Amino acid sequence: QSLGLPITDEQIQEMEANLDNIDFKMAADEEKKLRHDVMAHVHTFAHCCPKAAAIIHLGATSCYVGDNTDLIVLRDGFNLLLPKLARVISRLADFAEKYADLPTLGFTHYQPAQLTTVGKRCCLWIQDLCMDLHNLERARDDLRFRGVKGTTGTQASFLQLFEGDHSKVEELDRLVTEKAGFKRAYMVTGQTYSRKVDIEVLSVLASLGASIHKICTDIRLLANLKEIEEPFEKDQIGSSAMPYKRNPMRSERCCSLARHLMTLVLDPLQTASVQWFERTLDDSANRRVCLAEAFLTADIILSTLQNISEGLVVYPKVIERRIRQELPFMATENIIMAMVKAGGNRQDCHEKIRVLSQQAAAVVKQEGGDNDFIARVRADPYFSPIHKQLESLLDPSSFTGRAPQQVAKFLEEEVRPALIPYQSKMGGKIELAL
Repeated sequence: QSLGLPITDEQIQEMEANLDNIDFKMAADEEKKLRHDVMAHVHTFAHCCPKAAAIIHLGATSCYVGDNTDLIVLRDGFNLLLPKLARVISRLADFAEKYADLPTLGFTHYQPAQLTTVGKRCCLWIQDLCMDLHNLERARDDLRFRGVKGTTGTQASFLQLFEGDHSKVEELDRLVTEKAGFKRAYMVTGQTYSRKVDIEVLSVLASLGASIHKICTDIRLLANLKEIEEPFEKDQIGSSAMPYKRNPMRSERCCSLARHLMTLVLDPLQTASVQWFERTLDDSANRRVCLAEAFLTADIILSTLQNISEGLVVYPKVIERRIRQELPFMATENIIMAMVKAGGNRQDCHEKIRVLSQQAAAVVKQEGGDNDFIARVRADPYFSPIHKQLESLLDPSSFTGRAPQQVAKFLEEEVRPALIPYQSKMGGKIELAL
């Protein structure tokens, strides 16, 4: 109307007045008869708006309705997920800060490795989630509107409506894009927006699924070690047969659903690859499933992970005991250095330690006993020059390097600033019904 087509204020007001007046039964009956979902609703809307019936859907195509709506929904879906992801990061950041200095045994290949801290390990999780936060923001901000493009993307119907005036067709495209809340529209489309857009959207959600699967797998492994557990309710039952069990069922649920989320990206990958020319309809039913399921799955995983991160329980004594079992072997280099400083020969010391450490390993592996390597060092007169230094040489905090400083710097410079846009939505714990 603003660009000169003969559309009356009365027609516009009639349509506005009936926006929420939807006869779903009539629409269902129309679809059963017409076998076309959009036209079923066009007829139903026209029935409510007899004065505007002649101009409803004028120049448009089904994808003008469906694809533009999908883009709005995808954008709004990201806007729902992003604060949830930010809350999870915030909760884990608090956890990392609290345990930034607590030494814990590191693992590579799931074998004992150099010490790290509980907080530093948590920062590995947070960094992945921060990457996901950035990727979700980027995917949302990269979305464009399909806009007003016509049946095969040429805008031919609108050019005809405006009697060959290209500038009016371009202005119509711009105005509709702006009213939908988008800054840009895709300049080139077929009948649909490129289905590669769906790949981009589900790729970042699949990547989020991979991050959460890794985090929750770590928590499950730590629960087996009895070092860290997810929240466990007072009356919760871990097993119907084994009353003592404390199964990490929330983390297991996240892993289970994350696997589903990761596989959903295969749908748009295949769909985009088989879109013939300007489009083919074998995309439609698939997209109605995978797009919605990806956002719904990501939503419940984030809610569950928030619940987990708000109730993580740490057992420092168990962590300390495991360190005591492994640290003596890790301290051998420190012992050698101390002996050399005290006047010893590096090669002689190395051989002494090799023999004593293998004897201690045999006690652990063959007899199931505790690691007695340090006791053997204390009992050997050769090491008497450093006997008084052994306690300091075995201080776990001296084996964690810059882990506490890394936690502080990472949280201050990267994590907290990334959460600033979501500060107003950080409140409130989440409780799971089941």
